[in-house]
Amino acid sequence: MMDLNLKGKTAFITGGSDGIGKATAMILASEDCKVAICARGIEKLENTQKEILEKTGNKVEIFPTDVRKESEVTETIKKVFSIFGSINILINNAGTSHANSFENTVNEIWEEDFSLKIYGAIYTSRAIIPQMKKEKEGVIINLTTPGGKAFSANKIPTSVSRSAGIALTKSMSKELASYNIRVNTVCVGLIKSGQHKTRWENSRNNGSDISLDEFYKNMSADIPMGRVGEAEEVGSLIAFLCSDKVKYITGASINIDGGTSPVV
Repeated sequence: MMDLNLKGKTAFITGGSDGIGKATAMILASEDCKVAICARGIEKLENTQKEILEKTGNKVEIFPTDVRKESEVTETIKKVFSIFGSINILINNAGTSHANSFENTVNEIWEEDFSLKIYGAIYTSRAIIPQMKKEKEGVIINLTTPGGKAFSANKIPTSVSRSAGIALTKSMSKELASYNIRVNTVCVGLIKSGQHKTRWENSRNNGSDISLDEFYKNMSADIPMGRVGEAEEVGSLIAFLCSDKVKYITGASINIDGGTSPVV
């Protein structure tokens, strides 16, 4: 517990049933912050709810929601307001990464990337910001990757959508600063995740005898710190940015990537 003085605040986290979203929910709950999480799958949500309750003693509220659909987002936010009365912290975490060349990226992939990573953040923000304005207080954290600032070949969809996420953050931060609403981006590098574990399991099914530790070690070859990060490390940064300890930071895009990105 970091004692970030978040007790009594309410946080809403998209993509909160696994990985970074789950780790962030765990940390905020341990700070006695009231937490609501959403994701598409109810089973993972229920498992996460149970785990957080066991480890922190605090219950998080769960909402099966597809953030690509504005009607579902609007309905979920209404339910969160009815339970907690307000939402002080919004963490737009939902999203996956598509690596592909420009010519091989079909419309469906473009639409999936933008509907989940950009429109999802727009829908949640649109539903919550009016209340934050009334209360003259709020924190919004949008998660992207350093690839939104340092572009790579054959990673077109995620580079473009993540760059758009950073631009969205910067523009919103300027519009909302006078209302004491801070908007920042956390640019996440390689982090241990369920997606990576699935890739490792698939490689094992295809005859590989590499261990999970070796799999991550190979992934870290180009990371200056020599390792793949942990979801909890990202969660700790997000929780810190949600606190009043850094209430003069807004419009920032902060890398957490073990030093990989060539840009600040």
